[in-house]
Amino acid sequence: MNSKHIQLIGVTKNFGKNTVVNNISFEIADNEFFVLLGPSGCGKSTTLRMIAGLEDISEGKIISNGVDITEEDPKDRNMAFVFQNYALYPHMDVRKNLSYSLKLRKVEKSKINQKIEWVSNLLKINELLDRKPSQLSGGQRQRVALGRSLVREPNAFLLDEPLSNLDAQLRVEMRQELTLLQKDLSKTFIYVTHDQVEAMTMASRICIMNHGEVLQIGKPQEVYDKPNSIFVAKFLANPVNNILKSKIIKKDDSLWIESLNIFINNQNLNNLSEIYFSIRPENLKLNNHDQPYNFEVKIIQIENHGHELLISAQLEFDKQIIYFRTTKDKYFMIGEKIKLYFHIKDLLFFDMITERIIT
Repeated sequence: MNSKHIQLIGVTKNFGKNTVVNNISFEIADNEFFVLLGPSGCGKSTTLRMIAGLEDISEGKIISNGVDITEEDPKDRNMAFVFQNYALYPHMDVRKNLSYSLKLRKVEKSKINQKIEWVSNLLKINELLDRKPSQLSGGQRQRVALGRSLVREPNAFLLDEPLSNLDAQLRVEMRQELTLLQKDLSKTFIYVTHDQVEAMTMASRICIMNHGEVLQIGKPQEVYDKPNSIFVAKFLANPVNNILKSKIIKKDDSLWIESLNIFINNQNLNNLSEIYFSIRPENLKLNNHDQPYNFEVKIIQIENHGHELLISAQLEFDKQIIYFRTTKDKYFMIGEKIKLYFHIKDLLFFDMITERIIT
């Protein structure tokens, strides 16, 4: 990474005897859209608040542009925090919400008006300037909350699940708007979410967290294709991933994967008797008997998602459930037996004890 805009070095946060963030370290580059992704309670929002200075750090330090800001007040960090509930002042109209922080800093009135005009044009909220927050929709409040941050011209924007209160259609629109806005502004965005679709569609890099620890950082497609643990493989799934287990038996120069009833060559598995394996539903294909890696399943459920079908099926050998996707023009019956095949490169193996990927 060429520039290191924000660095976390060995950062830990304790609440009493509970450690909610445990010795995490990572770097965020200038102008990056960096997403902290994980389930509720994993420490991602606490991490964001520590970067902002809204939470004290128990151990470690935070560096911004080469300067240690660990002990700096939030107002001195030049970072804008966008809260989940928008945190607009209910008694002020939009214009006053946008200008409030500038007035506190004694910015000239003409400069304030210029900034309000610029940000209201950028976010298309010109017609809302005289309204109170109670008169705005969820999407409009979100734009105003962003606008209030924009007028300060911060070095970085910190966004804590800003779309979680919006309906599904508006979330899609706001994802697109935020992504374009970040590119237009050329500013660092640090974004917290538990929604893997948001992470995949918006991030330049994803940082997956669980139990206060960083599990994996990488570009969205890299993390999706090569998760380094079962947790990451399960969490980054839309809507499910296949994580199954199987006995493996060495026969001559090959290994027999019992659950799938197939033979493979993989020296990394030679000393194991049982493994977890993963294969994503979209990587399972229909009825090509010329492929070496094929197996039989019995269909037990069909979900029509409109644009595609998500099929639940039972493995012939040990009755584990496996999912695959197919186009909506295919026709199946419950109880029907079919053959599926896959490419060996799409099959990932995980250790039974550590649950880490076997490379």
